[in-house]
Amino acid sequence: MKKRRKKGIFITFEGPEGSGKSLQAKKVCKYLKAQGFPVVHTREPGGTDLGRSLRKILLNPHNKINSKTELFLNFADRAEHLVRVIKPALKEGKVIICERFNDATLAYQGYGRGLDRNLIKKTGFFVGDGIVPDLTLLLDIKVEQGLKRAVNTAKDFKKGKGDRLEQEKISFHRKVRRGYQDIAKEDEKRIKVISGTKSIEQVFEKIVSYINIVLEIN
Repeated sequence: MKKRRKKGIFITFEGPEGSGKSLQAKKVCKYLKAQGFPVVHTREPGGTDLGRSLRKILLNPHNKINSKTELFLNFADRAEHLVRVIKPALKEGKVIICERFNDATLAYQGYGRGLDRNLIKKTGFFVGDGIVPDLTLLLDIKVEQGLKRAVNTAKDFKKGKGDRLEQEKISFHRKVRRGYQDIAKEDEKRIKVISGTKSIEQVFEKIVSYINIVLEIN
């Protein structure tokens, strides 16, 4: 029997490349469905038809994209995603498991690219209609370890090479990780940092402990 809620719950997964977001998000969806919750699993970029086209553009290693163009392509993806997927699911009382959201834009384009962070925060709030995740699970991992894992498991593009972002300089990825760490310190109540270097089951157990609190699962 599905558990009905008057208000949906929005849970996001964040982290540097290769931190294990997708794998853990899938495991969480399976866990919640077994608990009787209606679940929507989505991601950014790529959670809608338009988003999937934008994802190909953003991640294609053959594309040279200006940092500001990259920023607003991500915001375009989010605007469509909110209207087509997130808002309807919240209205229907579903649990949304989303890989990346506003924190990713701030970490990658704000810290990584060096674009105006205040502008990114304000624009993100505008594009997202003020929607903030109920819980954000930040999987942290050393840059070198994460990148090695990411390029070896790449699905969007050729294994061993990685996508456009994965092929960025190591200095870029270090800035992104540092950005995530700063963002987490500013919002410790919402963002829970979990080491992505532990075993898959250890990481999952920690994630579930936080999700159980938010969803009031005994």
